[in-house]
Parts: sequence; C-alpha cells; structure tokens
Amino acid sequence: MSMYKRKADYFESEEGQKFKLALREMASSNTYITRSGISADMTLYPDQTIPFVEKHMEYLRNHPTVDPEHYLSNLRLMTRVRNKTQQTLADRQK
Repeated sequence: MSMYKRKADYFESEEGQKFKLALREMASSNTYITRSGISADMTLYPDQTIPFVEKHMEYLRNHPTVDPEHYLSNLRLMTRVRNKTQQTLADRQK
C-alpha cells in the first residue's frame, strides 16, 4: 500500500485552493459546527484563538502524508450538525 505524500507547494496549487475554499464554505455554513481552536502561538494569534480554516490548513501542513480529500470528507462527517439542539448551538457560535 503506497502512502500519500503532498507536494510542498500544495496550498498554492489549484487543488489546495479548492481545499481552502471548501473549508471556508464549511465555516460560513450553519450545517457544520466549526469552532475556533486554541493556539499557543501568541505572535500569530494574540488572543490565542486560531480560526477553523487556519487550524485545519495548519494540520495538513504539519502532516504531509494525510490525503486532503479524505481529511475533508472525515471533517465534514465529524462536524456536521445532526439535530435541532446542535443546530441551535451552531447558530449561536456564528
């Protein structure tokens, strides 16, 4: 079984731009729970809050063997709002 290996300039490629756009669409949609994360990098994020899109792009930068299509698919499954209570919580976080 071969391992997936992304190119270093992935985020500058058309495929990388599509991935970033998909994350932005998820973040702006009420269909997904897309909370910001916590970052220890006070230089880039003085309030220690890393936006959803940046958090997941950083993950891919740090893990070059992760397949972006599978990652995005799993991310959609894990963050999808499944019931009315979750929908209310998702609306409040926006």
